[in-house]
Amino acid sequence: METLQRLLLVVTPFDALALALFVATWFGYSFFVDREMQSARGLRTLMHQHRLEWARQMVVRDQRLLDTALMGHLMNSVSFYANTTIYIVAALIATAGALDSLVSFAAELPFAGKQSKLLVEAKIFLLITIFVFAYFKFTWAHRQYSLMLILIGATPDRSRRPDVLEAYAQKCARINTLAGDEFNRGIRSYYFGFAALGWFLHTAAFVALTVLILVVLWRRDFRSKTTRALAA
Repeated sequence: METLQRLLLVVTPFDALALALFVATWFGYSFFVDREMQSARGLRTLMHQHRLEWARQMVVRDQRLLDTALMGHLMNSVSFYANTTIYIVAALIATAGALDSLVSFAAELPFAGKQSKLLVEAKIFLLITIFVFAYFKFTWAHRQYSLMLILIGATPDRSRRPDVLEAYAQKCARINTLAGDEFNRGIRSYYFGFAALGWFLHTAAFVALTVLILVVLWRRDFRSKTTRALAA
């Protein structure tokens, strides 16, 4: 409680406003994207349609080696990010152990000015929280992809009724999309982690990078060349 009171004394209203904007932008954008299933404009919806087509092709194949290979590749990508995130968290914790050097380094940055040790600790804790959140998202995505492998192995024979095959394809596509959603949330954590680094430089840089990340994510999800190519 005493530490929190001291932190409130060193945090300026601009810092508090910037942090509130950061959190609202991060989770607000995720809320918007994850519920944009009815619109054909977004990358998430377009990819769900392709995942559904993939599942429809899978249920009528004799051999599903291609499907398991593709799923294995997705799992390897998620594993890479999960392992990298662990290293980042470990590095941040180690950095917190050398806080005096970090405070001196931050004070020498252009426009940063002198920062209290407690405020620098809070900024490091914010970064640790972001990447721990990313780690949980990546590991859950990996587990869902593992469940997808079981679904591939349990795919009904293609001689079953078309409505049975279609229902199974819908289920597989849905699980595949949910796993992709978790992976995307982890990736977005990386993006906003870069925005949080701007806080070490200046609070204005923190705000500017948060807005910039929001614009970059929105453009890639809704206005990129990739999105237009998938929608064509």
